[in-house]
Amino acid sequence: MESTIINGRAVADEVLASCATKISQGDVVPGLAVIIVGDNPASQVYVRNKVRACEKAGLHSEKYALSVDVSEVELLGKVAQLNADPAIHGILVQLPLPAHINEDKVLTAIAAHKDVDGFHPENIGRLVAGLPGLRPCTPAGCMVLLERAGVSLSGSRAVVIGRSNIVGKPMALMLINAGATVTVCNSKTPSLAATVQQADIVIAAVGRPRLITAEMIKSGATVIDVGINREDGGLVGDVDFESVRTVAGAITPVPGGVGPMTIAMLVSNTLQAAIA
Repeated sequence: MESTIINGRAVADEVLASCATKISQGDVVPGLAVIIVGDNPASQVYVRNKVRACEKAGLHSEKYALSVDVSEVELLGKVAQLNADPAIHGILVQLPLPAHINEDKVLTAIAAHKDVDGFHPENIGRLVAGLPGLRPCTPAGCMVLLERAGVSLSGSRAVVIGRSNIVGKPMALMLINAGATVTVCNSKTPSLAATVQQADIVIAAVGRPRLITAEMIKSGATVIDVGINREDGGLVGDVDFESVRTVAGAITPVPGGVGPMTIAMLVSNTLQAAIA
């Protein structure tokens, strides 16, 4: 058996096209402000891709590049300024931040209704309670991929590998809210392989290249690979793609799977924030 490859780029293009249509027909031009601190090359690429996607969909975007030695007070001041700007509906602070800046303090300073990354405690609380709100982009993108792949979540057994606040925890909550029975694994989980083998849906988000192998996957399971690891000049996921695709029912590639969806959901969140 060979898996169905879930094309994240194609689904992301559909999401962006839908957003562009709604924006062109609406009365408000959604505005996104992106703040980047320092010159981390990976962060520069991510921000450039985000701004490009926003412009393609018809959003108004503003980029604020701050020096690596900017003070926490100055950064918080910029966030406060953008909170008060009626033309800006979404604020994104690119992570990671320099060590002298408290990331939690900065993220919490963003107005919850402009928190298009979905990291503000109020938005996380709404997710826990199963209430509408802005959702973290990467797990939200995973949910769209599962939906577009025709995966039934209610009554399914899902295993999430990774417990980060950015992906693992919100991913588990979204699956729980959709009716799945969810197990969250981490580096201290005993018998990881045995746990993963029980899953109808596997979400790998731990940052360890090719951790998940074919022997760990139940035949016909759906595998969503969130991992992005640099290896031999290229990108690989947390899943050993070539072996796992022989047993999984459906699988996302790296690159071209979850990555494009993260940016698409950022645009979707900004539109949602503008029309709320």
